[in-house]
Amino acid sequence: MCNYCESPVSLTKRLLTFLSFITSVSFTTPTTGATKDMGKMLGGEEEKDPDAQKKEEERQEALRQQEEERKAKYARMEAERENIRQGIRDKYGIKKKEEKEAEAAAAMEQASEGSLTRPKKAVPTGCGDEEEEESIVDTVMKFIPAPLMDMFNKK
Repeated sequence: MCNYCESPVSLTKRLLTFLSFITSVSFTTPTTGATKDMGKMLGGEEEKDPDAQKKEEERQEALRQQEEERKAKYARMEAERENIRQGIRDKYGIKKKEEKEAEAAAAMEQASEGSLTRPKKAVPTGCGDEEEEESIVDTVMKFIPAPLMDMFNKK
């Protein structure tokens, strides 16, 4: 028989069993903390712990110490990683990004040492190359019909 087709009597028995379980659990669990909280909520005075200030200071010190240990741990891990990275750079002759930038800045400074003007900006490839312009003209000339080509050559 399925749960939906059970008789009302068996459902009632199950409900009573569940309710008796709930009441037995609620009365057997300690509620000393709940009564203290209820007093606070009803406007009663809080019980003051004489060692509360000391406990709070100890807790704060423990948190600070844990944070310092965590930072030291990650600093050690990062130092180990950097050693491994440097080993790989040495093995394959790779320069660090900062080193490349420093060398480029030094080269620019060296190039502009004797100059009174600022250094020229690098011209991107494809912009203003004379060789490329000539090749474009040659490409266009290939598609011009022969009679027109003769006219250009006569001049």
